[in-house]
Amino acid sequence: MKIGLVLEGGGMRGVFTAGVLDAFLEKDLNADLCIGVSAGACLACSYLCKQVGRGFSVMTDYLDDRDYCSLSSLIRTGDLFGADFLYHKIPEELYPIDNTAFLNGKTEFHVVVTNCTTGKPEYPQISDMLRDVDYVRASSSLPLLARTVDLYGEKYLDGGVSDPIPVQKALDMGCDKTIVVLTQHRGFRKSPEKTMPLIQCKYRNYPNLVRDMRVRHQVYNDTLDQIASLERQGEIFVIAPEEPLKIRRTEKNRDLLKNAYRNGKETALRLLPALRTYLTE
Repeated sequence: MKIGLVLEGGGMRGVFTAGVLDAFLEKDLNADLCIGVSAGACLACSYLCKQVGRGFSVMTDYLDDRDYCSLSSLIRTGDLFGADFLYHKIPEELYPIDNTAFLNGKTEFHVVVTNCTTGKPEYPQISDMLRDVDYVRASSSLPLLARTVDLYGEKYLDGGVSDPIPVQKALDMGCDKTIVVLTQHRGFRKSPEKTMPLIQCKYRNYPNLVRDMRVRHQVYNDTLDQIASLERQGEIFVIAPEEPLKIRRTEKNRDLLKNAYRNGKETALRLLPALRTYLTE
């Protein structure tokens, strides 16, 4: 049996996912395949390196550092979330990623990135946390708030633009059981993108990317409908906040973030018996 784990993005709402993944680590719940998008890709790194608490710490310990997430960083570097700080200084110096643990693990890890030219999602595999960190960065590079990332001679941005919750990809890759962690409550539906005039201007040389952004809400909502159907049929297991987290994508209120983390952990622990039944039936 092949177990898949799909992790949605959502910026700082990812602290909910951090709590879920820490509960998984504490209860030794592992997957054979993990596919992460944006913040979900970042948090998967700590989970797959078996580092309990690291995901939450990375999201909250550096909130006051202008190199982590600030308008200053956006103006100076073109990235709201400082790329060098987030993808090099933290994992290499401040809170080192346990790459050895990842290399010794058995989970196949993919992230979702969006090809700016084609507008299509791609799913590069992470084989080394340090060497392949630009894949994670690309998956998390939000339109308008981050620079494009060069991979294979092409430009890439956030995977959530083209495949926000890659449950179908996990099924296509042969997962018999699939756990989906969402950062929005089940009643949520995405609205049309309000910044389309800016997106059309900035990415005018990438018409397929602009097209994706224009229909992004439809793709997202259709995926939520698919997830709900698969959940009703018992094909997948969904973990999601019961209520809206009321956390902005760039939230800096530590109390709100801590509560969302606890929410994720408590939700996962409460659902664990049902999850184990799903995985073994």
